[in-house]
Amino acid sequence: MTDPYDAERDRGPGPLELTALQHRLAEFAAARNWQPHHTPKNLAAALSVEASELLEIFQWLTPEESARVMDDPDTAHRVRDEVADVLAYLLQFCEVLGVDPLTALAAKIDRNERRFPPGESNGHSP
Repeated sequence: MTDPYDAERDRGPGPLELTALQHRLAEFAAARNWQPHHTPKNLAAALSVEASELLEIFQWLTPEESARVMDDPDTAHRVRDEVADVLAYLLQFCEVLGVDPLTALAAKIDRNERRFPPGESNGHSP
């Protein structure tokens, strides 16, 4: 069975494609009249549920097994589906609140680089 996710698709979208995906998600929800349910609270809850479903795949695996999870096609497919669900809800959440996710991420990395300078936090995860 051929995995529908090929290397080209795994690279992911660029910034303009990210916006296009947000619009596709909004159109998908609008066509089904789901927008009344897409409140920040509901989207945050759905995001948490989907992240938990991703975690469930790894729940009882050893660190070594978790590092090889993409070697099994069925498990790899489940991981990709859950990653897509998490990202879909995150993008919808950002759209509803007017948050640019790439700008927010860049700002967070900038803050973390200042908070955790090299040499002062080596080997110690926050």
